[in-house]
Amino acid sequence: MVGRFPPDVERALQRAGWRLGRRVETARWRAELVGLDMHPAAEAFLAEFGELVVDVDGPGRTAARVPFELNPSLCVGEEDRFLAWGDETGRSLYPLGELDQGRYFLGMDDRGVILLVETWVAAFGPGDQGLIALCEGTMPTRLQAGG
Repeated sequence: MVGRFPPDVERALQRAGWRLGRRVETARWRAELVGLDMHPAAEAFLAEFGELVVDVDGPGRTAARVPFELNPSLCVGEEDRFLAWGDETGRSLYPLGELDQGRYFLGMDDRGVILLVETWVAAFGPGDQGLIALCEGTMPTRLQAGG
């Protein structure tokens, strides 16, 4: 890997509208998601990658590659889920969007780790590493309480 992302991941992100230096406004998500504080890690990530719809599919490294959408508005009404899992894991969680066309939610903890959030929580990895895992079809690692 010469650049920031492997070539296939960079192409998928670029097809979704990402480019180096991209910035989107995050204030609307702060207003929509009642009771959740957008921590600095989520704000920085969403400012660069928010509003992307990444259309990947097919076999992956350790899981199927499935599309995901980085739009916290898709998580409105699920604030209690993110608060509860934040309490359970000892991390502050903020919604990022949806995975697999709404089958799962995506979030980010205050450490910058991208998470699958459902009736359980699993980590894809921090920031760019987590995006690579999502694009390449890498199974997330399930978190335990306090983890």
